Amino acid sequence: MMKFTKMHGLGNDYIYVNCFDQKIDNPGELARKLSDRHFGIGSDGLVLILPSEKADFRMRMFNSDGSEAEMCGNAIRCVGKFVYDNRLTDKKTITVETLAGIKTLEMTEKDGIIMLVRVDMGEPILEPARIPVKTDKDIFISEKIDVSGQYFNVTCVSMGNPHAITYVDDVDNFPVDKIGPLMENHQLFPKRINAEFVQVIDRNTLKMRVWERGAGETMACGTGACAVLVASVLNGISERRATVKLLGGDLIIEWDEKTNKVFKTGPATTVFEGVIHI
Repeated sequence: MMKFTKMHGLGNDYIYVNCFDQKIDNPGELARKLSDRHFGIGSDGLVLILPSEKADFRMRMFNSDGSEAEMCGNAIRCVGKFVYDNRLTDKKTITVETLAGIKTLEMTEKDGIIMLVRVDMGEPILEPARIPVKTDKDIFISEKIDVSGQYFNVTCVSMGNPHAITYVDDVDNFPVDKIGPLMENHQLFPKRINAEFVQVIDRNTLKMRVWERGAGETMACGTGACAVLVASVLNGISERRATVKLLGGDLIIEWDEKTNKVFKTGPATTVFEGVIHI
């Protein structure tokens, strides 16, 4: 049997497991099984909360297809809420080790429960070789690419995991389900990519949908929202602080000019707890 907690950040939902007192074998296989919305618990993936030798906690995150991801901005907010609400820590500022490095979380509490989490997402990565993108360009900003005979101007940014941002006139009616998987598996991206489709409302408001690598379209993507703001600043169409509107709700994203770090603030929500036979 496995104890779990279902949580979401703006509808980007994951199954969280406390691995301080449970051992999980084959987490990729388990993520595929449990994420199924008909035969499992239903989620965008599985998140393990573990001890760390480098930080207060360590997070491992597996997509619904079983692949392990470097980071997830919505998931890490929920990790902060989980460890505080479950009294694994009494600190409202903690560090979390991820495959994308150590992230610092600042949490806002009300009546003993965490309501908002601000995450220091670190510095954006713009060098194509580190994203990675197959190109001889020094930076990949508004470059035209061929996606099965359709051409899109794409900007690529890594926030510890890779993102390709495309601007569209009407994001609500854009065929994300068709273009998203083609972008994800494009030959330019050797480790696949998360594809964001963005409509600019004004210089302080960006509206996006996301096709996540290994999960399909999701309600929200925290690293994607950060990448979108960075790309929008680089393209000269956004201020350095903006509201990014996702299907699941809003995030406040800020790219600090002095430190070059990106900060993300948003909610984290517990849905239910349970026990499942595995």
